[in-house]
Amino acid sequence: MSLLNQLFNRGVFGAKCKTCLTLAISRIKLLQNKRDLQLKHMRKEIAQFLHAGQEAIARIRVEHVIREQNIWAAYEILELFCEFVLARVPVLDSQKECPAELREAIASIIFSAPRCSEVPDLLQIKNLFSAKYGKEFVMAASELRPDSSVNRAIIEKLSVAAPSAETRLKVLKEIAQEYNLEWDSSNTEAELGKKHEDLLAGSKQIVAEAAVSQAPMKVSPKPSPSNGASPMMNTDIKPGFQHLQPPSPMSNTPLVDANAIEPTVRNHNTGSVTDAKREATAQSSDVLERARAAIASAERATAAARAAAELVNVEFSSLKLEGRSS
Repeated sequence: MSLLNQLFNRGVFGAKCKTCLTLAISRIKLLQNKRDLQLKHMRKEIAQFLHAGQEAIARIRVEHVIREQNIWAAYEILELFCEFVLARVPVLDSQKECPAELREAIASIIFSAPRCSEVPDLLQIKNLFSAKYGKEFVMAASELRPDSSVNRAIIEKLSVAAPSAETRLKVLKEIAQEYNLEWDSSNTEAELGKKHEDLLAGSKQIVAEAAVSQAPMKVSPKPSPSNGASPMMNTDIKPGFQHLQPPSPMSNTPLVDANAIEPTVRNHNTGSVTDAKREATAQSSDVLERARAAIASAERATAAARAAAELVNVEFSSLKLEGRSS
């Protein structure tokens, strides 16, 4: 029973693989013909831009031309690999492991399948090989592991990296020569050879310089000499060792005592702090005096209002008494 299943599975794999490979080859040929027409049109437009002196636009458009040319070259290699694998399908169907002579072709097809969306048949071929040889075999080719055996030209042509300046200049010269243009490439060579500055790095440098300029200067007093040792003596203390470097006898540099400098700095800092405290005390006392004066004026106004109210009450009472007596 297992022998019948193996024979049936082998036949199914071979039939599906032949169908997918045949469809992939036909689709690749159609795409190559379509891409040929597009490349001719794009190269003609670039020649018109060069003739009109619009080199900046030509330098941008030439990247698309290089990209299309790379894809065209990759399709040409893939077509050959698919034809090679198609001719050896009976060998693949009869063997459990991937033959060594077909390893590069199969690995290149697996690597190109997700990168060539215009040929969906390659994905189906990749799934067939994944079911036959296992996921590790497919992952090795997809991730470009050292033992993947993917074709180097396929990797370069399907790379998404931007073309180099030398490649762009070379293609521009080829287009100018193809359309018999007398084009001076000195400006383009200077522009492509120019190294553009990193604006982010420049802003970081400006911020760093501003931080350094605003950082306060710190005075680090030197250690005072003790036990009669010279203040110019360099002492490097290590566990169990002590190296002393005597001063040079020819040195005429006057020695400055750090203890004589430190009190001056300390007095200066203490004086500035004391002045700030005095100013704060003077301002607080001024505010208190103003508050007290406002409270006194308010009390006087209240007393005046009370006196006025009492006077009104007395006059009103006297008026009532006069009215009753009359």
